[in-house]
Amino acid sequence: MSIFSKLNFKDQAFRLREDAILDATTTILASKGFDLMTMDDVANQIGISKPSLYKHFKSKEDLVGAAMIRLIDGATAQLDSLPDTFTPKEKLSALLEWALRVRLGGGLPFLPSTSNAVREMLMRNLKYVGRVIKLNGQLEKLVVKAQKDGDLDAGLHPDVILYSYYARSCDPAVEYLQKFSKMDTDTIVENMLRVCFQGLEKTTKT
Repeated sequence: MSIFSKLNFKDQAFRLREDAILDATTTILASKGFDLMTMDDVANQIGISKPSLYKHFKSKEDLVGAAMIRLIDGATAQLDSLPDTFTPKEKLSALLEWALRVRLGGGLPFLPSTSNAVREMLMRNLKYVGRVIKLNGQLEKLVVKAQKDGDLDAGLHPDVILYSYYARSCDPAVEYLQKFSKMDTDTIVENMLRVCFQGLEKTTKT
């Protein structure tokens, strides 16, 4: 085996371990939150030493930032993969469905916390901020186009629709429904999408 092959193998192993670290971070964040999560928690969950963990991430802030960047990258990739035949509203709905299924599977919401400390920490992460700005721009264009198409209320300010959309992606009702209702994942997602795009008023069947 050549030196280059060995280096490639090491790079692959490094990336695989990093993915495992981020998976563990996501799980712990979803269950314990940022304030209670420790680097020891992450290292113990995947069975590595804390010094090994610090070879990948220098701090808890770096670790959480990387987990959130991966989430935003996943959302962007999902949005980019949607068929061109989808209307703007259909793309918004499909992405929200993806986000809800990520959460119901133990993942994180787009907006990770209402904590000022967490928000400020993420706002200092330029890579995260850059990706959020890109995704936000894509979603804003979809909202405006859906309003022009008559699929979303043109009387509402686009920001109201956009931030209401984000709120649905991190609505605590999702966890309550999963824990305390008898609905399965598909039913929860279907109902959350209806609440987002149709509201709570009774719809008239035609």
